[in-house]
Amino acid sequence: MDSINLNGRTALITGASSGFGEHWGQLMANSGAKVALAARRKDRLDALAGTIGDAALAVEMDVGSEASIIAGYDAAEAAFGTVDTVIVNAGIDSNGMSTEVPDEEILRVLTVNLKGAILTAREGAKRMMAAGVTNGRIVMIGSITAFEASPALVAYSASKAGVVQATRSLAREWARRGISINSISPGYIRTGINDEWFDTDMGKKQISRFPRKRLMEMQGMDGILTFLASDAAEYVTGTDFVLDDGQTL
Repeated sequence: MDSINLNGRTALITGASSGFGEHWGQLMANSGAKVALAARRKDRLDALAGTIGDAALAVEMDVGSEASIIAGYDAAEAAFGTVDTVIVNAGIDSNGMSTEVPDEEILRVLTVNLKGAILTAREGAKRMMAAGVTNGRIVMIGSITAFEASPALVAYSASKAGVVQATRSLAREWARRGISINSISPGYIRTGINDEWFDTDMGKKQISRFPRKRLMEMQGMDGILTFLASDAAEYVTGTDFVLDDGQTL
């Protein structure tokens, strides 16, 4: 993987104000890409962009709104030119048994995680096609909950299953348009979304049931993400990569 770089690429990463997105923003800039960091929390994006330097731009974006997505791409293009690499990462969690979760909470999760992912990917694809990009890359972030029964995570797991299937369908649509789109389904990694849970007795018990009795490290996804965002992924499209440290074994 050391030989793979992102020199000359312009990337847009959603959900870049924390967690995976923040980490990947730094990773992609370090790998040679110009990076538009997109999320709702502009103050945090500004701080991250300041750390990265001239290769980064903070872009306020709400993936639940198509108008906001379009405005975010407009800002990225004005600064760096056509976005040819998109990391569709924005997502929210929802905890609670299905019989107790309010309907508005279910809608909120599906709007951000599924609708937002599709809108972000298609807006990027539209612009790549219009600009004649022949090596476009889109990476959608799924989850192992897309395949595993996940009590108390019904809306979240359903949204991630939708992301994985949307990836395959979009890959078929765009197969002849110079765009490779794939998804990554990570296992459980400690982030701001689940940090408190894994400190509880139940969370610790969940970790103890994993074959390797540990959580993944965020850096464990760096290699596959960099590969899928690079020219090396020319012949890979419509594929979901399960990266879970054996948690689903």
